[in-house]
Amino acid sequence: MNEESLRALLDDVRQGQASTDDALERLRRLPFEDMGFAHLDSHRALRSGFPEVVLCSGKRTEHVVAIMARLAEGPGPILATRAAPEVFDAVRAALPAARYHDLARAIVYEPTPLPRRPGRILVISAGTADLPVAEEAAVTAEVMGNTVERLYDVGVAGLHRLLGHIDQVMSADVLIVAAGMEGALPSVVGGLVRRPVIAVPTSVGYGASFGGLAALLGMLNSCAAGVTVVNIDNGFGAGFAASLINTRPAAGA
Repeated sequence: MNEESLRALLDDVRQGQASTDDALERLRRLPFEDMGFAHLDSHRALRSGFPEVVLCSGKRTEHVVAIMARLAEGPGPILATRAAPEVFDAVRAALPAARYHDLARAIVYEPTPLPRRPGRILVISAGTADLPVAEEAAVTAEVMGNTVERLYDVGVAGLHRLLGHIDQVMSADVLIVAAGMEGALPSVVGGLVRRPVIAVPTSVGYGASFGGLAALLGMLNSCAAGVTVVNIDNGFGAGFAASLINTRPAAGA
């Protein structure tokens, strides 16, 4: 349940279109529902503006399906991350309108998409190998109602590729930059713009990249002001944070 649906329910009770018992039955699942194997946070959309997101990795397929089916009883949308194709097949059997973003490994169910927010989020990747993480960020931000643009494979090994899109980079309201290896690209972007830059270290690289740790430490030590960093491969966290920033009225100021 989100704020809009709660207001509609209260209006129905006030106007006599729903009984008190009906309202109580619908509110009974607030603020959470005990499903036995999970405590579903049905109050999250009211608190944070977006329903609980399902992380599929590590969960049994039948649990993912049950959680998403129960979430689908609300206004949505629903986002599930780190979903294997076979998990999507099971979800689609229960929710035929669900869509799969294979590169992002994300399942989206949105019978009624959220209204588009003003402002524009630009997702940048250093290399093609960073695309799964970049796409997870992009899909997350899109499902949350944002206009998202993509600029991929423009890393520091060929900086002219980034500079060839400088107008697009400088006009974005929020930027997400995914990079592996030494993780230098967010610092470059942070030195060019006066907008928030969310750096996403990826686990792409050879031995001494230590599974993304080198990129993470490089980004945390960026000398460019305005660069914040999420966890390794956490495209979802970057997309969610960018959406919250873009929600603020002054995002385009």
